Amino acid sequence: MRRPSTVYLYELAWILPSIAIPVGMLAALIVTAFGAGIHVPGDAGRVDPTQLAATAPFDQPGVVEVGPGRYEARMVAGIWSFAPNEIRVPAGSTVTFVATSRDVVHGLFIPRANLNVMLLPGQVSRVTARFPQPGEYPFLCHEYCGIAHHTMWGKVVVEPRS
Repeated sequence: MRRPSTVYLYELAWILPSIAIPVGMLAALIVTAFGAGIHVPGDAGRVDPTQLAATAPFDQPGVVEVGPGRYEARMVAGIWSFAPNEIRVPAGSTVTFVATSRDVVHGLFIPRANLNVMLLPGQVSRVTARFPQPGEYPFLCHEYCGIAHHTMWGKVVVEPRS
């Protein structure tokens, strides 16, 4: 029996991992997406960004209680600010953020709540987070939106249940 050449073994040592690594990554992506139920936030509707002041629910940004322990935060991102920039809910609440942008691409990132979503003009984004512990959960814009981008932040204040 003929022994494989050294070149063949080196080729095999590079080809097998080159195939196995992408296949493994694809398998992990599929398991995460379907098995664990983790999905990218989708388009929750369309709105004319020039008519936000006259379009519900963005004509009255703020927090609305939609059920026991469930709230909806209606937010508009505009150049260098969020409306509202402070949201108050009791501990243990589940908050659905319904948000859009009035001008350019913005982002809504709440690190302590594992929430991250793009806010595009004309597109309504809807994501949900739970706030189990009292405290302040800062949020910020994670997409560069101009010279005062660093001033675009706010906070979710989670108050102890009374």
